[in-house]
Amino acid sequence: MNAREPAFVSASRSARLRQMLVSNELEFMMEAHNGLSARIVREAGFKAIWGSGLAISAQFGVRDNNEASWTQVVDNLEFMADASDLPILLDGDTGYGNFNNVRRLVRKLEQRGIAGVCIEDKQFPKTNSFINGEAQPLADMDEFCGKIKAGKDSQSDENFSIVARVEALIAGWGMDEALRRAEAYRRAGADAILIHSKLSRPDEILEFAREWAGRGPLVIVPTKYYSTPTEVFREAGISTVIWANHLIRAATSAMQAVAQEIHTSQTLVNVEDRIAGVNEIFRLQDADEYSEAEDRYLSSGRAASAAVVLAASRGKGLEAVTQDRPKVMLPIAGKPLLRWLVDAFKKQGVNDITVVGGYRADAIDTAGIKLVVNEKHAETGELASLACALDKLAGDTLISYGDLLFRSYILRDLVESEAAFSVVVDSSLTDAENASVRDFAWCSAADDRGLFGNKVHLRHVSSGQRASSEIAAQTPHGRWVGLLNVRGEGCERLRAVMQQLQARADFASLDMPALLNALIEAGESIEVQYVHGHWRGVNDLEDFRRAGDFAHGQTPLAASVDTPATGAANGAAQ
Repeated sequence: MNAREPAFVSASRSARLRQMLVSNELEFMMEAHNGLSARIVREAGFKAIWGSGLAISAQFGVRDNNEASWTQVVDNLEFMADASDLPILLDGDTGYGNFNNVRRLVRKLEQRGIAGVCIEDKQFPKTNSFINGEAQPLADMDEFCGKIKAGKDSQSDENFSIVARVEALIAGWGMDEALRRAEAYRRAGADAILIHSKLSRPDEILEFAREWAGRGPLVIVPTKYYSTPTEVFREAGISTVIWANHLIRAATSAMQAVAQEIHTSQTLVNVEDRIAGVNEIFRLQDADEYSEAEDRYLSSGRAASAAVVLAASRGKGLEAVTQDRPKVMLPIAGKPLLRWLVDAFKKQGVNDITVVGGYRADAIDTAGIKLVVNEKHAETGELASLACALDKLAGDTLISYGDLLFRSYILRDLVESEAAFSVVVDSSLTDAENASVRDFAWCSAADDRGLFGNKVHLRHVSSGQRASSEIAAQTPHGRWVGLLNVRGEGCERLRAVMQQLQARADFASLDMPALLNALIEAGESIEVQYVHGHWRGVNDLEDFRRAGDFAHGQTPLAASVDTPATGAANGAAQ
């Protein structure tokens, strides 16, 4: 980096463009035609962008004959300015009309952060200079000078640049006319002169530069005389070289080749390794910045960012209906049980969902999920399945059984909890015959449904492990429904407890209640969210038959108000 670059970068876009135009060094601009190409130009190292009329028209799929309106062009420029902090010089054709159109154009360009505009001395509507250029009429010189003056008088930014493009050589009017017009435009206030030629050699341009003799910044577009060594332009005293249409041409040839190849071969295998990866498109779209902003601004939204669903079992008592599919793929009111769960997660912003399959994992619909498989599902329990997805536990994560149906508020309230660990306990289910029944929960306080805001914490959940005599002697406060939410650093602490459990000889047989109890024994506080029904687990054929009625109550426009009788049925535990 040289001494002048820091100041150049800190200056406004219009000031940077003006510095390039008046620089003693040869400067370069690269064509761009949309936000993506503008970002590519910036990453390539260019200091400025040429908003090519030809390229912008082409990407719209219309001719370079002012068929794209000036407002459409300006709207497109806004995306380019947002995608790149480089100054943009718009190829403004003839200014899209008379002096009044130029005045309005300048004001609108300044509003969108565009650094300057180049206008050419032809009549509106114009045609591209390389299409029968000699037959194209030039604008009246005095009238064009009026456009330049009107534009300069209208700008509010003193550094906004108006470049006057001389088309006399293109139209065959000769060198004297080109010089006469250029001098008139300079006197009218143009910040630079763009001299254009359609010859394949730079002879006209070099002659013009000699005669011009440095009276003002001189800009060229060597599209036709592209083989000329750049050093020739430097020695001629050219200010700025515009590479005017090469990105749109490169994109066009690449798209033609890929489209033809895919059409011919009817496969992607021949092109996938030869084109930009999808991740590269995401990078150019600045997807990482969005993810960082999401973490910064949505962290208070209380929505879990990920979920792990334990769905490895066939389901005891369900063998008659699970011969060719796991329990989570059983149809409930028209869609698989797993889809009800996934849809519920996504409605709460939980979109990164990992499902741990096992029995007939090949039959699990993977739309919207990531699937991992517990290959030893027949000999292991729930924690072995959770261990298969341990690397998915990062940030806020919801851990769930795969056979659940529930009202949406249950999940909403759970993921909004600020606690490192929180669970849902159904206080309507406390009639355990003995303390060894799985998933019954003992808490720090019973559910007082008339009071809200009191913190209640989990003390123990019944599982395959024997509860202490003190716990077993007490009536449970409800039943854990199979939902555990882990927030922030809680994931790392859960990982640590999992590692301790994995060292145990009986790890293969451990269930989720064993993990909850181990967290409590490790000193973790697990907050309880009490509910009173409004959920269902599918554990046997009777549950399966009744699940449809519960699911129908969650569909749009269905009756959702339970009578006391149906409420009790819908609240049946898993």
